[in-house]
Amino acid sequence: MVAEVLRHLQPAPGQVVVDCTLGGGGHARAILERLQPGGRLIGIDVDPLELPATESRLRAAGFGPDAFVVRRDNFARLPGVLASIGHSAVDAILVDLGVSSMQHDTAARGFSHKLAGPLDLRMDPTRGTPAWERLAALDEYELAQVLDAHADEPHARLVARLLVDARPRTTHALERVVRLGLTAAIPALPKADVKMSVRRTFQALRILVNDELTALDALLVALPACLAPGGRVVVLTFHSGEDRRVKQAFRSGRRTGLYTAIADEVVRSAKAETFANRRAASAKLRWAVRAG
Repeated sequence: MVAEVLRHLQPAPGQVVVDCTLGGGGHARAILERLQPGGRLIGIDVDPLELPATESRLRAAGFGPDAFVVRRDNFARLPGVLASIGHSAVDAILVDLGVSSMQHDTAARGFSHKLAGPLDLRMDPTRGTPAWERLAALDEYELAQVLDAHADEPHARLVARLLVDARPRTTHALERVVRLGLTAAIPALPKADVKMSVRRTFQALRILVNDELTALDALLVALPACLAPGGRVVVLTFHSGEDRRVKQAFRSGRRTGLYTAIADEVVRSAKAETFANRRAASAKLRWAVRAG
């Protein structure tokens, strides 16, 4: 959704913009091109493996330290990151939630059920507890709560029971447990629904392992103070739990006068992109404009 992000973020020469989730740098490069001359992009990411590679690519594309600043950190600490660089507020902020393509396509990271690897799911593999360890410590009730809260999984109790009985430690093991278990327990369940339950299970565990919703809540509270008057924020979400939080925060901000305008409806990817890249199908974009 690069075109949609640019349309609602409206980066312009001389501005200061933050990309809170630098990832592979696709959005960052498009924004950097529109900030020149005289503009600056601050790129933030927690991933210690992918961040250096992305920085190298953007440096090779001609964006030096005056135009492009990189910080390894969690976007929940955005005010502190800005203060460390000498900024109190910026002209625009982009937040692209979820997993980057590089993370998703690296088997050792454990983000995809299609690739054989350890059930890790950590955005920062140097910190925290991998998913298989978290899974081993949860009882059936706790796991069902996680699946319901983080993925709206309709078969949460059944999937939780299957996982507690098996305690899988790899991506393929988890996929098999959920797929075979659901198929045996609900023979009439369509294969497409079984696949969705597998995906939702990975999503729920990833959100749990990285404490993603707590970080998002902290960012949403901090956003207005980090935006200059008239500044714009764009948030891309990939599941209902994220989108609800963003929608409620933006609506509350408009009621209290923090935002002068917000997206009343989500913006979706264009049909051409949705067909070309299935990962874009679940993306929802919301935007807001800081009061002047």
